[in-house]
Formats: sequence, structure tokens, C-alpha cells
Amino acid sequence: MKYTASILMTEFVTHDVKRFILSKPENFTHEPGQGVELVINQPRWKDEEGRPFTPTSLPHDRVLEFTIKCYPDHHGVTEKLHTLTPGDELFISEPFGTIRYKGPGVFIAAGAGITPFLGICRHLRDQGNAGGHQLLFANKTRNDIICEKELHHFFGADSLFTLSRESAAGYPHGRITRELLQEMVTDFNRYFYVCGPEEFVTDMNAALQSLGAVAESVVFEE
Repeated sequence: MKYTASILMTEFVTHDVKRFILSKPENFTHEPGQGVELVINQPRWKDEEGRPFTPTSLPHDRVLEFTIKCYPDHHGVTEKLHTLTPGDELFISEPFGTIRYKGPGVFIAAGAGITPFLGICRHLRDQGNAGGHQLLFANKTRNDIICEKELHHFFGADSLFTLSRESAAGYPHGRITRELLQEMVTDFNRYFYVCGPEEFVTDMNAALQSLGAVAESVVFEE
């Protein structure tokens, strides 16, 4: 691991997602959308293989932010991360990944797959380039939606939040399907940014290409 950072604070964003603010290591740089591997600097954990997470802070911020969902059923790294407190240390790898902003388009995410797009959207907003984008965001329930108010503010009327395990006014029930893409997207000659579980990404790629999107215009973690 290339860098070491200390946790400065943590807070819940949803019932099972925490925001981590870390000291920013000297010379650490990243592009919005890139990921890193994190390792917990504690006995039993520091020799574990790194797990990928995406910084949700901006490249010029003086601290690092990660927005991390806990998966307690796995009894693994995310569960342990949620128990850490200020002063605990993490090892951080060099940034990596294929998700980069290439131009206006449609962001399609499921669950914690929104995290690479948080950094990208915050960077665009910081540059005054918030317009011309659309968001389709799938979750199980309203309580699972990460940074909903912020995303509503960024995308405005060009945002759609679907719920697969809850019915609520203003939130279409179900998953993001080929039929929903066909209904909501008017132009498939643009960029599509896709992130979520592996099966979700595979299904979205297939659906987009069947609707006319060029493979090179679909941006995802390869």
C-alpha cells in the first residue's frame, strides 16, 4: 500500500452507509470516479487483501472522503470499517479504474454503485458544469438512497429513483429495465455511466447496446 491516512470523523448517511473523513496523504491525487484499495491498519486486518472503494471527495479537497455501505452478512471489511473511530488508520493504494467523466450523459446506478458518480457530480458542480445530465438510480427502499437530497439538487427533474422493495409516491416501483431505459432516455447517442453489482452492470450494458448505444460510449468499471 502506498499511503497511510487517519480517520478524522465518521457519520451515518443512511441506516447502513457511513461517511468517513480521512486525513489526506501528501502527494495523493485522484480523478473523480477512480477507486482505491483500503486496508485496515490493525492486527488481523492489515495483512488482508485490499478492498476497492471510491473517494467521494474532490481532488483539491484537503481531506479524503469515502462513503461506504456495511454488509454485515459478510462479516468482513465493511463491517469492521463501520466500527472504526477517529485516530484509526487505513492503508490506501494508488488510484485506479476506468470510470472517468467523458461528457454529458446518463448516470445509471444501483445501491452503493452511486459512489463513483458522487465524486464526478461534485466535481462538475464545482466547475459549473452541472447541466445536461440525467440520473437513474435503483434502490430497495427510500431509506437505502444515498445522498438523495444532494442528487435531487444536482439533477433536478432529470432524476429518477426506483424502489424494488417498497411502494412510495413519486418513486417508480421495480428495477431499471430495458423498457424503463427506452421510456426515460430520448437520445442513445450520448455517454452512459453505469455502476452497481456485476449482474446489474452486465444487464445495463446489454440493454443500452440493444437500444442503440455504442459500446465505446458506455463507461463502467472493467
